[in-house]
Order: sequence, then structure tokens, then C-alpha cells
Amino acid sequence: MEGTIQTQPAATPVIHALRNIGYKAQTAIADIVDNSIDANANLIELVFEYKDGDGYIFIKDNGRGMNDTELQRAMTVGSKDPRETRDKNELGRFGMGLKTASFSLGKRLSVISKQNGILSERCWDLDVVSKHNKWYLYEKIPNSIKNNFPDIEGENGTIVYIDKLDRFSKAGMVNPLKRNSYFAKIKKIREYLELVYHLLLTENLIITINGNKLKGWDPFLLDMPDTIREKVVEGEKQAFRVNGKRVIVRPYVLPHPSNYNTTEFEKAGGAKGWREHQGFYIYREKRLVTFGDWLGLFKKESVYDLVRIRVDFLNVSDDDWKIDVKKSNISIPEEAKENLESIGRNYRQMSQDIMLYRTKRASGSRTKKSIGTLNTWELDNDDRNGKYVLNRLHPILSEVIDKIDDELKKQLLLYLNLVELGSPMNLFEIKNLIKHEEAELDSKLKNLLIFIADELFKKEPAIPVDELVESLMLFPQFESVGRDMIEKIIIKDVIND
Repeated sequence: MEGTIQTQPAATPVIHALRNIGYKAQTAIADIVDNSIDANANLIELVFEYKDGDGYIFIKDNGRGMNDTELQRAMTVGSKDPRETRDKNELGRFGMGLKTASFSLGKRLSVISKQNGILSERCWDLDVVSKHNKWYLYEKIPNSIKNNFPDIEGENGTIVYIDKLDRFSKAGMVNPLKRNSYFAKIKKIREYLELVYHLLLTENLIITINGNKLKGWDPFLLDMPDTIREKVVEGEKQAFRVNGKRVIVRPYVLPHPSNYNTTEFEKAGGAKGWREHQGFYIYREKRLVTFGDWLGLFKKESVYDLVRIRVDFLNVSDDDWKIDVKKSNISIPEEAKENLESIGRNYRQMSQDIMLYRTKRASGSRTKKSIGTLNTWELDNDDRNGKYVLNRLHPILSEVIDKIDDELKKQLLLYLNLVELGSPMNLFEIKNLIKHEEAELDSKLKNLLIFIADELFKKEPAIPVDELVESLMLFPQFESVGRDMIEKIIIKDVIND
């Protein structure tokens, strides 16, 4: 174009930048697998060869393959405009995944592809690129490694071969990765792929690692025995639109841990454990993008371990969700936050009920105080801060209260108030440690303080005010009231009342 100068970036710094995008081994392998799925492969074979840390990785598929022009484009960095309209269900976006994912594992990438019986091949060697600082791409794969390639059966298919595995197994370094660490890494890759592709693995997709077939891990436990699956709360399927494009949400609340045997509990907890698997599961074209994360809307706590919420969007929504090159991170669109926050809050409450009381609420119901239930604790729904209180309608407590006189009853209720104050669930709330001004002091907390101070003062009328304040300061939740305010309340509402 007139008035402009066309430049080409130097190869070496760009290549090193691409190697440091932030892939983990499992996300890199998944990105390459995505290409095979986009090529309509239903059999993908992964092989990891150790060879004392200087081995290789290859991914072979039975997809439609590429001709010479298509392979050249696939091996060119940034070969795809992310704004282009893509095929339905296509997983690729930037035309970067094959190269950046492979380069994050090793310094040499070789690809041989067959389409309609005709073979094409290309090879990147980053040592050569770095040496010359030029984008030199081999048209032919060196024979020294080509001998390791298996045959491509049939008329179509592709093999991606990565060696010089400096990033994956420290090949070429003084201390290459030990055998045990190498295969522990492969185990993590397997677990990751079994989760990320679990929906596709239940259809017609087969993935193997070193000859072992992968089995999808369903985070929603719909593949568990009936004794577990029947107790999974499947929430109401909901749909809304973001920038005119549909998003579908399916919430799940899993059964209480007491419903599992040891083996079932470990399987249900997943590779990372129960805590790390609570939260949203974001799917793009049935491929899991991110999981076990509340995406900044909530914090993780053990009472919410049972909640796993599936969210599905299509590849046309990539810009809305800001999906990254690695397809492992997203950002919630502003249009989706209110809906997801509302859904998340409701099902977190359901998980909390089940964890604390072992009850199973119907989807969409509200928590209700049950007269005569055996739950010892309940959430005080009248308290905007979500405090936990003892169930004063518990049948045993009700019977005791009916049998004692008023004075003893008053003492018992005082003790119950102290027990509530000392509840670990209430104590660990950070907001309870923040000092408040009198104007914003919670009325229930203030009334409780007055009640306890009054009882202590009646038992020992001569007690100095400063000693009474000191006694009340021993209660952790009164720390937020502050010494001066406690003294002011005692003088005003207890002594001078």
C-alpha cells in the first residue's frame, strides 16, 4: 500500500515470546488435540517416549488430513484471523495453537499429513530459526526422526511429532526429568484430557495415551452408580443471551459426602479434590475451557463443595467471553454476571443446607426453618450477614425448656447465646473482626451484648465497669464492637437503665 513500509518481525525474539505464552503441558497437548477434533478425527493416539528424558511426543489422528497448501498454512504462525466465521463446533481460533502449544513442549515440530492418499510434510526446528534469526521452515522432515513415525493407515490422517523436549522433559540439559516425574506428568495430562473432553468421549471420540484408552470423568456424577446419581440435584436448565448469542446453564448439586464409599468419594472429588472442583464449568462447543472456579463472583468455602454449574456457549461467542489462545481462560461478560451470580448464590445455598443439615431441597425452593427438626444449627435468614444460630425449636431443647423455671430458662438461653457467639463458622467471618461505629452496629449484636452484660452485672453488682468490659472483650465477636463502645453501651443501657 502506498505510503507504507512492510516489515517482518525478527524470528528469534518472536519465537521465544511464543514459547512463553503460559501453556502448561496438559493445556498444550489439549490444544493440539483440538486440531485433530476439528479435522473430524474420532481416533486420536498420543505416544510419550521417555528415552532418558530425550524422547519425543507424537499425536496421530484419523482426521481428514491436509494437502500441501493446507499444511503450509497450518505451520505458518498466525495463519487464521479470529474474526473469520468458523465452522460450527470448530475449536480452533487464532491459527496459533499447533505451533505455540508444540513450541511450549520442545524445540522441533514435525508434521506429516495424508489427504486422499497423498503425503505432505513440514518441520520447524527452533535451533535453526534462532541461529539464523529467520523463519526457515523445512519442506521435508529429517530422516533421523522420520524413522520414528508410524504409518498413516487409510487415505487420510495426520501425525504431529515433537522432540528436543527441553520444556517438557529438560532434554539436552544437565539434569533431565527423572522417569518417575516424567510419567507423573503424563498421568496429569491424562486426568486433564479425561475431564476436558469428557462430553466428547461419551460420543464417538476415542483418545489413547501409550495404548491406554481414556475414560471421561464426569464432574456432575451422572455416570456414577444409581445410589449416587439418583441423589444428584439437577437444577432447572436456564438460558439467557449475551450480545444476542445464547448461553445455557445447568446447575448440579452433588450428594452429601456420607452417601459415598471411599472409592466413590475419591472419584467424585476428581484429580484436584473436592474444594478445587466446586464452581462454574465453562464449555465451548462441548469442550471444557475452565473449571472449578467461581470466576471472581464468590469465594471458595467447604460448605459449597457440592456445587458444580455447567455453562455452555458457542465459538461465535469467543469475543464475548474473551477466550485466550490456550483455550484455558475466559472472562465473564458483563451481560452474564447478574444471571450467573443469581444462579450461583441459589445453588451455593442448597449445597450449604446439605452440608450442614444433610437435607435435600428441591430445585428452586427456599430455605425454611422446620419446626421440630433434628438440625442443631440453622442459618439465620433474618440476618443479612448470614449468621448461624442454634435451632431453638429442636425437640430435645423444647422439652428441657418446658421442664425448667423461668430463672433457669433465662440462664440456659444466655448460655446458648454464648455458644452461638463462639461458633467457628461465625468466628471465621472476616467482617466480624472489623471494628464498627455505633451508628452501624448490628442491633442484634448490641441487644445480645446488653443482655449478657445485664446478667453478669446482676450476678456481681459491685463489679467495676472496666472489669465487666474486659470480660465481654473475651468474646471474639464483641471485639468488633470495640472497648470504648462496649463501655458506653454498659453505662447507658445497663447501669443507668
